[in-house]
Amino acid sequence: MYLVTAAEMQQMDGETIQSFGIPGRVLMENAGRGATRVLFEKFPAVRDKRLAVLAGRGNNGGDGFVVARYAAQRGLRVVVYLLTRADRVTGDARANLDLLPPLDVPVVEIPDAQSLADRKTAMAHADIWVDAVFGTGLNSDIRGHYRDAIDLVNSFRRPVLAVDIPSGINADNGRICGTCLRADATATFAFPKIGQVVFPGKHYTGSLEVIDIGIPPHIADATSPRQRLTTPATVTRGLVRRAPDAHKGDTGHLLVIAGSTGKTGAAVMTCEAAMRTGAGLVSLGAPAGLNTVLETMLVEVMTTPLSETETGALSQKAGNQIEGLLQGKRCLAIGPGLGTDADTGRLVHRLLAGCDIPLVIDADGLNLVAGRTGLLEKLKAPAVLTPHPGEMARLTGMSTADVQRDRVACARNFAAATGTIVVLKGAATVIAAPGGKVHVNPTGNPGMASGGMGDVLTGIIAGLITQGYAPEMSAVAGVYLHGAAADALAASGTPVGYLASELLDQVPEQLGRLLK
Repeated sequence: MYLVTAAEMQQMDGETIQSFGIPGRVLMENAGRGATRVLFEKFPAVRDKRLAVLAGRGNNGGDGFVVARYAAQRGLRVVVYLLTRADRVTGDARANLDLLPPLDVPVVEIPDAQSLADRKTAMAHADIWVDAVFGTGLNSDIRGHYRDAIDLVNSFRRPVLAVDIPSGINADNGRICGTCLRADATATFAFPKIGQVVFPGKHYTGSLEVIDIGIPPHIADATSPRQRLTTPATVTRGLVRRAPDAHKGDTGHLLVIAGSTGKTGAAVMTCEAAMRTGAGLVSLGAPAGLNTVLETMLVEVMTTPLSETETGALSQKAGNQIEGLLQGKRCLAIGPGLGTDADTGRLVHRLLAGCDIPLVIDADGLNLVAGRTGLLEKLKAPAVLTPHPGEMARLTGMSTADVQRDRVACARNFAAATGTIVVLKGAATVIAAPGGKVHVNPTGNPGMASGGMGDVLTGIIAGLITQGYAPEMSAVAGVYLHGAAADALAASGTPVGYLASELLDQVPEQLGRLLK
């Protein structure tokens, strides 16, 4: 599903009006009618309540006027609080504002702070609110009586339906522009906006419903948004059923280089996740001193003891061994629990420079590359990087806060600069490809905020690549599966406290559901 920026949505609207010939007022009518349907579906008790529309003077306000009209025609008690003078409303919005008086819908003008103060008591009597103040074009902080009005409605703690986007969200990155009206549901138009599916914007959006307002598919396709929201259909289209006569030689052989003293669990979960995802064979290379332990923990995985330093870290002397192990493999996963010993770092640099099969680089593999990202630009094969925000900060030289401020742009820019596929983990994980395309993942929940989750994800993505799926598809599908497995655990009654290892049993089930 397309995921759009404010500029992309504006371009689609303009092309629909100018070249396709659907008037803007028709689009506004479709938007308001669709939002009204969502209002009654999400808040069925609204029929017996007092509805208030908080509106601005632009087209978002115009959408709100249409909602007010349809609600009044269905017998609701409706009042519109207009945060400007009526004579400042123009165009299609004005035309819809003029339709309200004949329906006895009061329009209360609130052009300044004093007017707002005078209306506080009356506004407090509303049972349900429709937010139609600012649309997707907002990109600066809200000030003055607009901010005060939004904060006032938030203080009432009444149900809120946002029209197109909650007032205060930057549509392109989810940043909050000073304040934001917290919606229980949002009726967005044509396509979801980036800011509605990434945090913190997602937190204010509530239940998101997409309304078809009449944008022709060929215009949407010609606009060619560079963002996608991953859906079950997205993943299903990329997966294929295994042939009835398939054998483990067909489904690929993965090499994992992982683990160090105290971090054997990371290596184990990566390998098991790859097996659970369907990889035919998995081999693990780890420091020799850990091999006995790992052999007992991994029944289905082949292990190879590798040269280690005096402190038990993986030694650069293991380079020749690993290069031999790479023969016949389809993918190399490197980094989980590896440690950051300087000798291990030299080994990782050598492997990245020489590897000619797809890679998945995670955790300490990324930490050992930080400061030397030129290595990534020279890779001989596609690579998927799976950093969490802290690791991304080390890779880019940014602060973690800066990474989180615009996750889509950060991942996209780094992917373009290095020619890699970047999986920026976290709530609403972002997957960015070198060509500029970005996928945002909707699955997952707060219970995943625990150790080992990233190791499982590395194994899932590497397991898919090993079976022959393209790295970008593997990253998108892998992140979706990972989150879906966690959602299944949360839905079973354990919203927090489940373990990363418990996701492993859920992965085949979720994969099977998608294949059906």
